[in-house]
Amino acid sequence: MLTRCDWANVSEQDSIYHDNEWGVVTHDDTELFETLFLETMQAGLSWSTILRKRSTLRAAYDHFNYQLIAQYQAEKVDALMLDTGVIRHKRKIEATISNAQAFMNIQNEFGSFDNYIWQFVDEPLVNHWTTIADVPATTALSDIISKDLKKHGFKFVGSTTIYAFMQAIGMVDDHVVYCFKHQD
Repeated sequence: MLTRCDWANVSEQDSIYHDNEWGVVTHDDTELFETLFLETMQAGLSWSTILRKRSTLRAAYDHFNYQLIAQYQAEKVDALMLDTGVIRHKRKIEATISNAQAFMNIQNEFGSFDNYIWQFVDEPLVNHWTTIADVPATTALSDIISKDLKKHGFKFVGSTTIYAFMQAIGMVDDHVVYCFKHQD
């Protein structure tokens, strides 16, 4: 049996996400937007909740197509607020729209969101935590990125959300040392 980070043993869905996605270096703008979207929606909720709703969120939000999301109007926000399959938090819904717009502005400025986000590190940062309790919720770097994203118009991108995003896209390897996914 594989030994995983403790949080990944909550459900089969968590294990699959941990084994196949979390911490995998990501450079595709579409995947980066989806991950940022999910991390934004997760604020205040469990990651298991987000994973359970992921397919419904994908369908409701045009497969996380940021170009379409950036054009959402009040009618779409109202429809999403009535959809029991999604996170019905009006400020988060509105944030996803403004974040999609800011995402495209960054693409225009930097050539891609990937160019922008990965400029903060030369390569993935590999930590060597011995327990999940050692893993921080924020770092000085997540503080910097959070502030910069806000400067670019992003919302719901506090340092905790951004650190989780950094972990998810492989900017930071926070697999604990006993996890089979940890890099030596």
